[in-house]
Amino acid sequence: MIRFFTIVFILFTVFLSAQAQNNKNEVYIDQQGRLRWQKDHSEVYLFGVNYTVPFAYGYRSLKALNKDIEKEIDEDVYHLARMGADAFRVHIWDTEISDTAGNLLDNEHLKLFDYLIYKLKQRNIKIIITPIAFWGNGYPQRDEKTAGFSSKYNKGQATVNENAIKAQENYLKQILQHVNPYTKVNYRDEPDIIAAELNNEPSHSGPKEKVTEYIDRLAAAARSIGWGKPLFYNISQSPFYAVAVAKSTVNGFSFQWYPSGLVAGHEQQGNFLPNVDRYPIPYDTIPEFHNKAKMVYEFETADLLQPFLYPAVARSFKQAGFQWVTQFAYDPMATAYANTEYQTHYLNLAYTPAKAISFLIANRVFHLLPRNKDYGAYPADSVFDAYYLSYNEGLSEMNTAKEFYYSGTTSSTPSDEKKLEHIAGVGSSPIVNYKGCGAYFLDKLENGVWRLEVMPDAITVRDPFEKASPSKEVVHIGWADQQMQINLTDIGNDFNLKGINQDNSYQTTAANSSFTIKPGTYLLVKNGKSAAKWTGEKMVNNIGLNEFIAPQPFSKTPYVSHTPITEISTGKAFSVNAKIINISADAKVTLTINRGFGPPANINMEKTTPYDYSAAIPAAQVITGFLTYRIIIKDADKYYTFPGGYEGDPYGWDNINNETWLTFVAAPGGKLSLFNATVDRSKTNTYFPVFTRNGGAQFTSGEETGQLTFRTSSPAIKQGQVMGFQLFVGDKIKYRLPEVSTFSKVVIRARVISGPTGKLTLALIDNDASAYSSTIELTEQFKNIEVPLSGFKPDSSLLLPRPYPGFLPLWFKASSFSGLSISKLDKLEVTAGNDLSPDQYNKPFGIEVESVTLEP
Repeated sequence: MIRFFTIVFILFTVFLSAQAQNNKNEVYIDQQGRLRWQKDHSEVYLFGVNYTVPFAYGYRSLKALNKDIEKEIDEDVYHLARMGADAFRVHIWDTEISDTAGNLLDNEHLKLFDYLIYKLKQRNIKIIITPIAFWGNGYPQRDEKTAGFSSKYNKGQATVNENAIKAQENYLKQILQHVNPYTKVNYRDEPDIIAAELNNEPSHSGPKEKVTEYIDRLAAAARSIGWGKPLFYNISQSPFYAVAVAKSTVNGFSFQWYPSGLVAGHEQQGNFLPNVDRYPIPYDTIPEFHNKAKMVYEFETADLLQPFLYPAVARSFKQAGFQWVTQFAYDPMATAYANTEYQTHYLNLAYTPAKAISFLIANRVFHLLPRNKDYGAYPADSVFDAYYLSYNEGLSEMNTAKEFYYSGTTSSTPSDEKKLEHIAGVGSSPIVNYKGCGAYFLDKLENGVWRLEVMPDAITVRDPFEKASPSKEVVHIGWADQQMQINLTDIGNDFNLKGINQDNSYQTTAANSSFTIKPGTYLLVKNGKSAAKWTGEKMVNNIGLNEFIAPQPFSKTPYVSHTPITEISTGKAFSVNAKIINISADAKVTLTINRGFGPPANINMEKTTPYDYSAAIPAAQVITGFLTYRIIIKDADKYYTFPGGYEGDPYGWDNINNETWLTFVAAPGGKLSLFNATVDRSKTNTYFPVFTRNGGAQFTSGEETGQLTFRTSSPAIKQGQVMGFQLFVGDKIKYRLPEVSTFSKVVIRARVISGPTGKLTLALIDNDASAYSSTIELTEQFKNIEVPLSGFKPDSSLLLPRPYPGFLPLWFKASSFSGLSISKLDKLEVTAGNDLSPDQYNKPFGIEVESVTLEP
């Protein structure tokens, strides 16, 4: 009996201890698996970023620039708050802060992470830590030699090797009890660390029950030191082990989403809103999956600058029932000029302003939309609640009584201008007329007093998703003075403007609501109104009144960013446009055109903004054949010639630079090339489900020298298996629009490479993501096969690059079809294999495609 009461007492003590610990937590998970705030029991919704500066390349890259890393953290965290972020997560590089036995090392990486937590707390940004990353610290460089257990046990060994597991258990106990020297609180008791994800993207193998056992051992290690907060574990990385993960004792599951694939090596083009249309979770049939919380530890619209995707992502996550979402990864401002940290990701307030404003809108979407509500399929769901998304306008927008945000120029009027309290945007709106290309923020402090923050201009000069280098600037920062007009009834049209950030003494009075502005933070005060109380570092909604952070330009030498038009219609005038940086206001810019005959034509390029130059080429000079041209800058006594950036007199007898840009001029009634395997191979998104030694997708030699073909084949095709490619063609259509009405057919040159016959599906996808397809019979011989445009019927299309995780939809069908219009053509798709007859299954099958053209 005494033993019985002793056991009861111990259990009761443990229960009380757990309850006391839970009472320290800011959040809890209810019986339905909903994450809730302790203070009012409302559901938790948090939307933010991953950020890696204390570790790995993030740390090394700032050291290489001789940066004060704590100061850089201060500045980046301020920008995160400015973008509305209220969630932070990162996989901690355990290899840098542990030894092989899992003992915690007190070093600079840990200190910087502690400092980061301290600064995030000051901005009310909540934290989920992922203590174990499993890998080395090199990417994008080579791994360094480190002391941690992840340097001894690779990712596969870490989940099955007994010594590796013991090291992880030891490490978890130590790091969760680590006392942050800045906050004087350990991670276990830190109220702003609301949960932990045990590890990052585990690689499991072996029996399923052993996977459950491994997870439970890590969870037990955490709980053994009094951790009473939610524990999450990744269930999307290895779907084969989903049941094993679900059966563990964790409180919730983590997911990721890369809807446009990863590492394309170039900026993706075309409408990607279908790729983010929904996030169906496939685990509803697992009983243990239910009543557990769900978080998204990473997502990104990789290789894309499109400023309308994040709000759609947030809507899809809210519909799926997630409560925590963190983008991967926010770029440190110090290195964002080159996008070197993660080549395929790119987000920074200063360097990607439109994408940053779309992030702010996405945060509000995630907080304000009702959970689990379905808004239909794209394009019907491009207008939902107070939000508007447009591929054609390059725009996302939030328009409520108090908040008006837009990622690009909009004609929308605020729903109630007199009730507005927060405005943020890029470009112009009926409230703010601005020609600059940086972000700006307007926040109401009281009636007649507003805070204005204007970021410098961000000028994209190179593809930020190509191979990166610290020596290659991809976005240039410009500090040009710009004209701005603010139309707010609350401050009138003759308000006073005063700079309040450090070293900003600028003051002026608006004339008809207009004024000249330079980057900085300002008070806008209605004429006759006192703003005496608005001084110093007073915090307003996690933002200091006089705060302002912005980078200086990286490069100093002149540079021309220009992409030539591939092909234009004959006899039609067109403009050559370029962005030019680092030249004086008095510099002369000349477009020099060679037409294959006669002397060059010189046309003065007009300056339309501080960085944009344009020259109109008259219709009489647009003659069948081709045009080659250069842009020549004369700045004071120096010449610079582009392409190539050659310094020196381009007209000198000894000038040997002969680089030019090239544009073809189509013959009247000429074909329009949609796909040429030789020309388009680097921008083609291919798809093949399982690559093998004898099967896959590749570009290979064609029948003629110099001509490639796209080849895809399977040694044993399975039922429903599809292979093919997709290519953005909107740029090819844009400059042949005068001839669009003359095109009546598509001609594809292709063949089957296994068996006497086979089928191929050709699809034309418009800019509303409506696909129209036609099925074609192929033979073993290359043939030009004509398909009348009238033969294309509404259909589904592939989502390419393939979204990850692999359980996400591969196919998409638009919610409406308005009829095929070549003027709206956005993508070309060629597929095969998914509509074969049963007698072709489990046999070799493949196709080759050389070209696809539009013809009269």
